[in-house]
Amino acid sequence: MTSLHPDTRAVHLPKPPLNGSVPITTPIYQTSGFAFDDPAVFADGMSRPDGAFVYGRHGNPTVRVLEEAVAGLEGGVAAVATASGMGAISAVLLGLLGAGDHLIAQKALYGGTAALVNDLTRRFGVSVTYVPEADPDAVRQAVRPETKMLYLETIANPMTQVADLPGMCAAAREAGVVTVVDNTFASPVLCRPLEHGADIVVHSMTKFLSGHSDLLGGIAVFADDAMYRKIWSFAGELGATFDPFAAWLTLRGLQTLPLRMARHCDNTRVLATRLAEHPAVAAVHWPGLPGHPSYELAAGLLPGFGAVFSFDLVGGRAAGEKFMSSVRLALLAPSLGGVETLILHPATTSHRSLTAEELARSGIGEGTVRVAVGIEHPDDLWADFEQALAQS
Repeated sequence: MTSLHPDTRAVHLPKPPLNGSVPITTPIYQTSGFAFDDPAVFADGMSRPDGAFVYGRHGNPTVRVLEEAVAGLEGGVAAVATASGMGAISAVLLGLLGAGDHLIAQKALYGGTAALVNDLTRRFGVSVTYVPEADPDAVRQAVRPETKMLYLETIANPMTQVADLPGMCAAAREAGVVTVVDNTFASPVLCRPLEHGADIVVHSMTKFLSGHSDLLGGIAVFADDAMYRKIWSFAGELGATFDPFAAWLTLRGLQTLPLRMARHCDNTRVLATRLAEHPAVAAVHWPGLPGHPSYELAAGLLPGFGAVFSFDLVGGRAAGEKFMSSVRLALLAPSLGGVETLILHPATTSHRSLTAEELARSGIGEGTVRVAVGIEHPDDLWADFEQALAQS
């Protein structure tokens, strides 16, 4: 299976054998726990992830299939699924950082991640140094004896800066620092950060991996077995448990991930290119455009430029609000990665917890509109955007 292309691996997921046959789709083990005849087997299953299934908080057969599937797509040894993307991020950061530790993070972070990092600073004295996402020397200069982690996003939310994963991960590894990469915007179809030197990859499975806007889920994938076991244990204590039915839905969505990502990216190119040429648009932030600061890096690192972009209108925030209230096909809604096109205003929604200084650090303006492009026909999407721009 390791030699198969991602398109094939996504279709042929791991499946548990049943009495000489194999189910075509993974069964849903909708149970909170499992019964035993042997007390020793019961006790052993509570202590390790590869023991018998005991209790849903520590593992479930349906969830395990999903963990193995995503770990396989990312090239990791194992994975821990959680109840949301922030559940995965929280399990990793809280599980690996302690009082007085130092974290290096890229300047442009998802709002939920930034809020968690700020909370770690306030409550536990975790110090943070913010660096550009494509400056390995800045990482080297920021390292201290107490530095434990470098945190990156493959494609940043929402301004789509692309991290120099090979360079940044190499700088962290030189210093013995763990690198965590949020790969949600790229998915393993566009990027596999572990191949570039990352130690842990996190995803919000709510987005592209499940792909249908019908569940919440997160996952952390590990390059190292010992680190996997540490976070597996902590995630169980944290209670960031994934539900088996949601895991089944994610597995169902995962099988079409390569097809969906191709259409998402194609549609995004159409919208971003046409918006960049529209007189009402001041700027389009998508790494597939030659003027984007990450264009050359993205062209060498990613086989596609992603399905999320942001743009600013000439009329500022007022024009952006008018545009968002005028679209008819695109939906004004949270999240991304589903089959439908969604738009939102980052400064007051996804990044609402950030201060004005933090918003500026991430490059988010008051009038910035984020677009998560779906798989509708591109001409229909453009017609919708064009009529909304005419009213902005």
